[in-house]
Amino acid sequence: MISSKWLPLYNAVAISRRQIPVLHLNDLMEGISEQINQGLRIIQFFGYEAGNGNISVTAVLSDDISNYLVVASAQIEPGGRYDSISNSAPAMQLFERRLYEQHGIVPQGHPWLKPVRYCYGGKTSGAVADYPFYKCSGGDIHEVALGPVQGGITEPVHFRFLCHGEDVYHMEAQLGYQHRAVEAMFISGNPMNKSVLAESIAGDTVIGHVWAHALAMEALSGVRISSRADIIRGIALEFERIAMHLSGLSGMSADIGFLPGATTYSRLRTTVLDTMLLISGCRFGRGLIRPGGVLSDIGVRMREQILSILDNIDRDLEIINEYFFNDPGVQSQIEYMGTVSTEAAWRAGLVGIAAKSSGLPIDARADQPYGIYAKDTIEPVLLKAGDVAARARIRVLETGQSIELLRRWLNLGIMTGNIKEETRLMRPDTFVVTVVEAWRGGVTHVAITGKNSELEHYKVSDPSFHNWIALALAMRGNGISDFPLCNRSFDLSCSGHDL
Repeated sequence: MISSKWLPLYNAVAISRRQIPVLHLNDLMEGISEQINQGLRIIQFFGYEAGNGNISVTAVLSDDISNYLVVASAQIEPGGRYDSISNSAPAMQLFERRLYEQHGIVPQGHPWLKPVRYCYGGKTSGAVADYPFYKCSGGDIHEVALGPVQGGITEPVHFRFLCHGEDVYHMEAQLGYQHRAVEAMFISGNPMNKSVLAESIAGDTVIGHVWAHALAMEALSGVRISSRADIIRGIALEFERIAMHLSGLSGMSADIGFLPGATTYSRLRTTVLDTMLLISGCRFGRGLIRPGGVLSDIGVRMREQILSILDNIDRDLEIINEYFFNDPGVQSQIEYMGTVSTEAAWRAGLVGIAAKSSGLPIDARADQPYGIYAKDTIEPVLLKAGDVAARARIRVLETGQSIELLRRWLNLGIMTGNIKEETRLMRPDTFVVTVVEAWRGGVTHVAITGKNSELEHYKVSDPSFHNWIALALAMRGNGISDFPLCNRSFDLSCSGHDL
């Protein structure tokens, strides 16, 4: 049930900043806690410098049942304090740490007040080397450090394990090694030209982030795009989802020595990426989505070609999936490993693959529909086991669902409308939230304009920001040698977290 003090709004629909309720900060935090207890999810909580010298704190929650968002704000002087709600609402712990790090607003009683990103210009961040890892004492307890330099081309992250022999009591991931000031760069220069920046937030989520950015720019400038452009965007997003799910399945197969899976899933991913190249001119879809529409069309002959490719992918997937999920050697290594319960997933605020494999039907395509998904029906795939096997099977189920969506859209009649509309000047003093269900989970962008229509503030939340805690939960009670497979099953992004 929505609090009467909060304003409901819809995904990718702009509102005037004056409409956002301004509460006392204690009332704002109490409202967040109450609504999380009622089943809403926190998707954004951030601060920015208001014109009067105070810090404006804004919170956005998602009501996944009623299909709308709610927003409210509060103001507090720099360095102010409030009572933390992270103990009762653990999903808030990272958001409260980020607010403290960026603006020095102290959440009193926070159980885990540590650096998040060591962001440039932050108020409280210390040195990376001084990170206060969790400690555990006892004669047989020992620590194992891994990173931040990882093998291959893996991004920098430091893992610290507290172990008793081979058993892991606790694992902690320290991120923040590659802060790039992404949010600050969005508000410098022409915001309509920031699509390349959005595509670079997380290199494996190009379509997810650039679509969220385009939705924000179109809402702020009052631009409506054609159904034709919406369908092409949806096709690109589902191809990105298939490509990354196949990448995850290939990686998990390699980690357990199941070479038929490693090679076949990887080969099929290459076919998918080549299809993206056919559609957009780039294997990762860069340069396809821009504010106002898309830059590449899909003609009748290309649609027939893509449908033929999908038939081949579907046929080969059925064969390799049969091997993967019926091989006793595979199942013995992925079942009951790295389990995250439904309750733990909800309390931690997980999204995407991590949430759906633990029994939480969270999917912005169904919960906060946008684009082509507002005209179609999506039923989130769901499993409850919460282990590595569930996270693998969710990928397979979502891949099949994406193929069916692609066939449906590609078999539609003649698509009408321009693929690209001209953008206009953004409206002044306007606020918009956009949510896109990328392959890893919900991507959230918030854009706020000032009185001269300039972009004043831009906030980004990647699903990895919500889900790194899931890896720590999954590792408890497992062997340290299980870490590579557990890590791969979540497939989290350091870039998406660090920004």
